Amino acid sequence: MSHLPPGHPPIISRKVGILLVNLGTPEATDYWSMRRYLNEFLSDKRVIEVNPVLWWFILNGIILSFRPQKSRHAYDKIWNREKNESPLKTFTRAQADVLRVKWGGDGGLVVDWAMRYGEPAIGDKLQALKNQGCDRILIFPLYPQYSAATTATVLDKAADGLRKMRWQPTIRSVPPYFDNPFYVNAIADSLKTAMQNLSWKPDRILIAFHGLPREYLDKGDPYHCQCQKTARLVREKLGLSKDYAQVVFQSRFGTQEWLKPYAQEMVQELPSFGVKNLLLISPGFASDCVETLEELAIGLAETFHERGGVNFKVVPCLNDSAASISMLSDIVKNELQGWL
Repeated sequence: MSHLPPGHPPIISRKVGILLVNLGTPEATDYWSMRRYLNEFLSDKRVIEVNPVLWWFILNGIILSFRPQKSRHAYDKIWNREKNESPLKTFTRAQADVLRVKWGGDGGLVVDWAMRYGEPAIGDKLQALKNQGCDRILIFPLYPQYSAATTATVLDKAADGLRKMRWQPTIRSVPPYFDNPFYVNAIADSLKTAMQNLSWKPDRILIAFHGLPREYLDKGDPYHCQCQKTARLVREKLGLSKDYAQVVFQSRFGTQEWLKPYAQEMVQELPSFGVKNLLLISPGFASDCVETLEELAIGLAETFHERGGVNFKVVPCLNDSAASISMLSDIVKNELQGWL
């Protein structure tokens, strides 16, 4: 029986929303789609921490004139033709779909997904969850290791969306899960399985994380330390030495110093030291994307073979695998304590 007075606006039953958020992707591989995506991404002051006036001229006068064409070629190589979208979007949607079945069966939980850059937008998804009656929303940035350029900018964008709401939902966010046992076990198991399925034995394993300017570490960003801890915990889980399973950083941009050692330089040098069989894993990505499928699996493979390497393989990201869904579900369950 309703206790609302006559004429009162309807109130939807209370629910809890879960919003998975990943980096983002262009909507297509044409020049203008690439340009729009890169403009949004590279205009983020969390990502590019330089003089904004100077950067505007560099971005609009140089980078956005030439970079979209280069990015277009990279995305063309890995584009999901069947769905006409990038693999990152395919896998992130799939993760949300499976979690929706797993957690939303009773109607009290609503699971959705968004992208920090591009579509679907974070603000739109927060409003959609609110419209479905979610007065509590758990935001899950799919970045195991925290950085201002990743996790923080997701929360910034969420705050922008909340500013437009009269009745804001209560918000929680999943903390960085770089040392979460569920995550470490899932990464270690995926690496172990990949090693067991190889027809050759790796001479070396590279644990690759996305790079950041060294300056960000000096300013206090914890990303580098959290990457190193993830790698250490995975090595300990599998009984691997630090020399055998080495950390590297990929995806440099610009001329300034970035976190070292650089993946490109390491892969170039290893064959000269007798490393002919190389296995690489990238635990910083929740889903395969252009960085893993093109930059690592294609670009670095070519470099390795050109320098005399024989066998090269990149371990797939967790994506929407059973191990991934189990890990995400366990993390969500812990974070929802007190809300259910």
